[in-house]
Amino acid sequence: MPLPFLTADRAFDTTDAVALPFDDHDQWRRPYRPGSYRVGAAALALLLASFVLLAAVIIAAAGAVTGSLVTFGIAVLIILAALRLLRMGTWVSRAGVRRVGFFTTHTTPWAKVAAVRTAQQPVRWLNFPRTVQGQALLLDRTAGEQLVLLTDHNADFLSRVEAFDRAADTVEAWHAEYGVRR
Repeated sequence: MPLPFLTADRAFDTTDAVALPFDDHDQWRRPYRPGSYRVGAAALALLLASFVLLAAVIIAAAGAVTGSLVTFGIAVLIILAALRLLRMGTWVSRAGVRRVGFFTTHTTPWAKVAAVRTAQQPVRWLNFPRTVQGQALLLDRTAGEQLVLLTDHNADFLSRVEAFDRAADTVEAWHAEYGVRR
């Protein structure tokens, strides 16, 4: 049953090259939707946080104020971890490309990007130490370092090959538009 209003999925299906009214290239944006594994893990973490919050209320009702504050603090940490998990990924803007990890964030201005390319190489499966053969979107910096932006076996693109290809093409298009021409 098609719905008459514009959804996020339909925004990518347009054939014209006209920018959408909300399309602001100065804002940091993720050129893909978060994957089901990432969203599922964050949902489970938020479910766990709700149980921990319930435990904090029960502990507070029992009269142990310090125990309830510690439990409430644990729930806040779980909620912050779930939000950071949803924030992880590759973000682009007119200023450059940003790789957001769980603990670190690397921002590279387009002027310092030598190339953005897709390569076949061993990649980490769901960010675990185990590696499998797959595709990776690599960012080559002018200083010589390489940064892995996306892989087809991470939490956003596992079993979503078309989404990985579309995201890689989008990041490469941003580099072609805003990168330094040599």
